[in-house]
Amino acid sequence: MIMVLITYVKPNVCGTRYRAAGPCSHQPNAGNRHASITALHCSKAMPAETFDLLRLLSDASFHSGAALARELGASPAALRLALRELERLGLKLVRVRGRGYRLAEPYDCLDAAAVGAQLGAHARHFRLELLDACASTNTLLLERARAGAPAGHVIACELQSAGRGRRGNSWQSGLGGSLTFSLLWRFAQGAAGLSGLSLAAGVAAARALASVGVAEVQLKWPNDLLHAGRKLGGILIELHDDGRDSTAAVIGIGLNVRLHTNLRDTIAQAVTDVASISRQVPQRNRLLAATLIELAQVLEQFAGHGFAPLRQEWIARHAHQGKQVTLSSGDGNTVTGRAAGVAEDGALLLETARGVERFVSGELSLRAGGSWNPLQNEFCNGPI
Repeated sequence: MIMVLITYVKPNVCGTRYRAAGPCSHQPNAGNRHASITALHCSKAMPAETFDLLRLLSDASFHSGAALARELGASPAALRLALRELERLGLKLVRVRGRGYRLAEPYDCLDAAAVGAQLGAHARHFRLELLDACASTNTLLLERARAGAPAGHVIACELQSAGRGRRGNSWQSGLGGSLTFSLLWRFAQGAAGLSGLSLAAGVAAARALASVGVAEVQLKWPNDLLHAGRKLGGILIELHDDGRDSTAAVIGIGLNVRLHTNLRDTIAQAVTDVASISRQVPQRNRLLAATLIELAQVLEQFAGHGFAPLRQEWIARHAHQGKQVTLSSGDGNTVTGRAAGVAEDGALLLETARGVERFVSGELSLRAGGSWNPLQNEFCNGPI
């Protein structure tokens, strides 16, 4: 049994050393006021007071400059720098002479105690580590895995500066606009026995979203969550072989919760967020807990039986099921066919002119325009 240890951790430097602070709340972490944090691409030092200030302002009520500076133990000049940093990160501040400063709308702060309360009895499965800022939760958790971290270790981050997707793609996330976290799970088998793991994680994420009121989430092979054809989230699985016929899997998940307009404009594909498709946006703490609960249940099932028991549920959510699609490989080759579901090991099944073929990697997209005639189509040199 894995006992829960919920801590809030604040980085000294982007993605390197850490010191423990208290749980995320609306109070400053006095012991870490002078930590040097680096934001975005670790190229611009962030004022040390930035995240403590964010927690103080998260209620969207007015706070006087004098009160903020006193609670932060900061000079007026340092306070002004931190206020400007919050604006640079996409948050809207309201300034009123004689009243002080407030956020234009409440900020949904990650809070370890709130996540633990939502987990309830399931908390025993997890060790939760919350960060203000880091480069990549997956990268950090892989380091923890190599150092012997137990299954159930979770890293979630307010601001991820170098999030990664599959095939070297970047994951764009703004402050408060996304839920980005990674979960470590250990399996008593080699990597070859974990085929279909990203699809299983997708089923868990879709279940979690449904449980908090986000309906009609679809899955795109092999690792995306969609709604009405727009990307809602993504999954990145990274494996570490410990050399003893067992594998540590780091499951990274990014969900768009409330994308800032300026960030949405920089993303080169059709995207959506929970705020756009749900009548009531769940708090990120609730969404994180719900996703962890579903992941634990799915991963335990996967460890014993593989992807096969989840196959039909995945197909039922398949965004491209029965549609004409194009699969692109990393070397530029493409295959066009009708999406015929997935195999029990998670391989994509395409109905092509040669029959139903299996593919284990590639980028899938809907075929643009017209109907598809398999007898008039040319294909690349077979499965990727």
